[in-house]
Amino acid sequence: MEKPLISFIITYYNLPVSMLKECIDSILALTLRPFEREIIIVDDGSDVSPMNELMAYGHEIIYMRLRHHGLSTARNNGIRMAQGDYLQFIDGDDKLLQTPYEQCLDIVRYHQPDMVLFRLTHSAVVQTNIQYNDPVSGVDYMRKNNIRGSACGYILRSGILGELRFTPGIWHEDEEFTPLLMIRAERVYATDAQAYYYRRRTNSISTDNGIRHRLKKLNDAKNVILRLTETADRLPTNDRIAMQRRTAQLTMDYLYNVIRHTRSRHYLNRCIEDLHKHGLFPLPKRSYTTKYKWFRRLTNSNFGLSLLMWLVPILGKEK
Repeated sequence: MEKPLISFIITYYNLPVSMLKECIDSILALTLRPFEREIIIVDDGSDVSPMNELMAYGHEIIYMRLRHHGLSTARNNGIRMAQGDYLQFIDGDDKLLQTPYEQCLDIVRYHQPDMVLFRLTHSAVVQTNIQYNDPVSGVDYMRKNNIRGSACGYILRSGILGELRFTPGIWHEDEEFTPLLMIRAERVYATDAQAYYYRRRTNSISTDNGIRHRLKKLNDAKNVILRLTETADRLPTNDRIAMQRRTAQLTMDYLYNVIRHTRSRHYLNRCIEDLHKHGLFPLPKRSYTTKYKWFRRLTNSNFGLSLLMWLVPILGKEK
């Protein structure tokens, strides 16, 4: 059998089946011939299997049901099953937007990239024309840009993965996986395509605001930063500089979320002290972005930290 051009790995857990069908239909609407696509649904141990309601798709899909071990394990099993030259991760409650995604597929067809980056959107308005730059290495891109961590935000060539997989049992698994993937990529096309519709759901795991979930998310985010820092120390100079920019950005986001989700100056001080022990605080003096420069300045004084303690919760409410 001919090898598929692209394998779509859909992860599913206790979602309305109508959303999963909408996701599958968005893939089938693409101008991919049946042998060019592979649709793998990884059911992460849902209470009720959706398979009976998916029978109409017949041979169009591959269905795999696992015990519930979380998103990372589900995706890793999808990678193990996939046969395509390229991979696309999709959450079962989201979908692809045909016109902009088709243009990303054209880059895959005609330029054989390692990665094609695109944007996630909450908007139903479909973009018709996209812009993209000449290919650069993932390291060069990371040195000059703040990357978007979501693993759903790009098409990747499966051959660059090697042994890289998602870390099981943690939140923020994408934030660890994506930069490690990008330093392996030699040809990255960055587009402005709004090609992936990300559905906001108030009862999704990503919006669970229970205190235990919030503290685990924060702790997992810190551990991702520490592991990426440890990896950076072993990399060649250019790769290390690129990874250091990413860890600095993630550290800023981590402190922002500590303030936003705990509103505790005592807890913030403990987190800063821990970061300081690992050489991650104060934040590096770099001109990455205007936001980064101002955040760094504010975190370097007690007055600035007090101002952030007041300001961040207000900004969070406005979002």
